[in-house]
Amino acid sequence: MTAAETTQRQSLRSQRLNQITHEPHSKLDALVKAHAPFETQANFARFVVAQYLFQSELVSLYNDAELIAIVPDLPERCRAEAAKADLTDLQTAVPAPVAGAVNNPGKAQALGWIFVSEGSKLGAAFLIKRAVGLGLSETFGARHLGEPAGGRAEGWKSFVKTLDGLEFSAEEEAAVEKGAIDAFNRFTVLLEQAYATAPELA
Repeated sequence: MTAAETTQRQSLRSQRLNQITHEPHSKLDALVKAHAPFETQANFARFVVAQYLFQSELVSLYNDAELIAIVPDLPERCRAEAAKADLTDLQTAVPAPVAGAVNNPGKAQALGWIFVSEGSKLGAAFLIKRAVGLGLSETFGARHLGEPAGGRAEGWKSFVKTLDGLEFSAEEEAAVEKGAIDAFNRFTVLLEQAYATAPELA
């Protein structure tokens, strides 16, 4: 690899977003482990409550016309309905929205949020295997962790290629970074909320 190629790799937006979100990502991972979602179905149900809350807050972004112009298959990528179906499978009530959801962000900031949401599908490949141990699957209780149409790796690669290819101003670069960090912090808040109270049975 030439020096120029190395520099280009380092300057890829997706790589930079991974670097700047390393700390909130690590904190979130530790928090998930602390709540032991794969010990019991009841614990897992709380995890799904957090996933549903997060995904439902992003529905408007996944269906935003300006963003769909950039990522044409964006609406099909949304997992809010899958998480909602999982709650039904787990006999858990759909939670009420939690104050503080992202509200009408600009294009770049919205893409930072979607970057985090889409990236979590890669980790879901490991989580679904754990969920199987609880008697769950891609068609029952753990649908939101299922493999997307076309495969996890391909879906992620195509999204990242699009994101890395966009021309952003310095202001937009700051906005996409803010969106990604905010997304990790928001999921952390929703996870804590989900485990703070026992989920209601549907």
